[in-house]
Amino acid sequence: MGPVLRLKRGHDRPRMHPWIFKGDVADVGAVDPGDAVTIVDSLGHFVGRGLFNPRPALCCRVLTRQDQAVDAAFLEARLREAIGRRRGEPLTRLVWSEGDGLPGLVVDRYGDVLAVQCLTLGMAKMRRAIVAGLRATVGDLPVFNADDAVSAALEGFTPERGWIDRPGSDEVVVDEDGARLRVRFGVGQKTGLYLDQRLNHRLVTEGAAGRAVLDAFAYTAGFACHALVRGATRAVCVESSPDALAGARDNLALNGVADRAELVSLNVFDELRQLERDGARFGLIALDPPPFARSRTAVDAAARGYKDINLRAMRLLDAGGRLATFSCSHHVSDAMFDDICRDAAFDAGVTLRVLARLTQAPDHPVLLTVPETGYLKGLLLEAV
Repeated sequence: MGPVLRLKRGHDRPRMHPWIFKGDVADVGAVDPGDAVTIVDSLGHFVGRGLFNPRPALCCRVLTRQDQAVDAAFLEARLREAIGRRRGEPLTRLVWSEGDGLPGLVVDRYGDVLAVQCLTLGMAKMRRAIVAGLRATVGDLPVFNADDAVSAALEGFTPERGWIDRPGSDEVVVDEDGARLRVRFGVGQKTGLYLDQRLNHRLVTEGAAGRAVLDAFAYTAGFACHALVRGATRAVCVESSPDALAGARDNLALNGVADRAELVSLNVFDELRQLERDGARFGLIALDPPPFARSRTAVDAAARGYKDINLRAMRLLDAGGRLATFSCSHHVSDAMFDDICRDAAFDAGVTLRVLARLTQAPDHPVLLTVPETGYLKGLLLEAV
């Protein structure tokens, strides 16, 4: 059975939720950080098996509630299940961490390249087995390691950024519903693109023809490219990261729409205030900020930030203009985000109709019992 982690009496959440915190643990046997443990309740009854790391507060993540070994065969079977739920598209998230029963692992496919992101020490230690399982399932594709430095520091391992055994193309151009986007491996955020917004890019910009567009927190101009390809008259892209702006410039040129776009390298909060002072107006605004609340203690400050950007964006809308506004902070609930936007509308003195509620793409599956898997929420609003 190997090392055993015993839960405290009354700490039964791990029977349904994969996260075990240090405060849940009564005791744990001798185990190397990142290795598997058998999890039992206070009476010694089997709960499951997971990967243990004594360093972070979230010290163990349950992988299975069956009495089975956590080994290469287990990983390959779980990977096959996850990939089998997808449509086989060349641009997709193949594995979404807890959402696919593999907490701490993200795998994206960009054409003929796989990008693997290990977010926990346990997954990093099993990297070779993961890659072998992926190749056994989707074919012998080149694999790029795209580990997140912040998660790696928290978990206590060295993040890997680069090809795992043999190099693939340094970059690929993908087609996302009619917009061409360049992915440069090892550059920028996430594994290359924000795949969670893939369907929202199209939904939000379907009515973009003839409108002026503001793409705030533009990253590499996903919303702006889609809008301009669909007939928007012009787009202003506001982004403070030089690397992201370089990517935005490239994507706009790739789609032949650079002549209708303006890139602004400024803080979005400051630029929204300046646009309001200048009397600027837009027919479509996309607000897709980074997570303002990375912990529960930051929620109040995040709420103020979300309200500020939404209030100012609402004041910039033409009559009949549309605002797509998002939060990717899982600590900010859907109801709280609604309240924030409602308060912003009251203060801005505008009436807005809800056209659609927006969320992450289906290849980022949400588990009802693991609410953290459903982090992206958004509203598509229309000024009445």
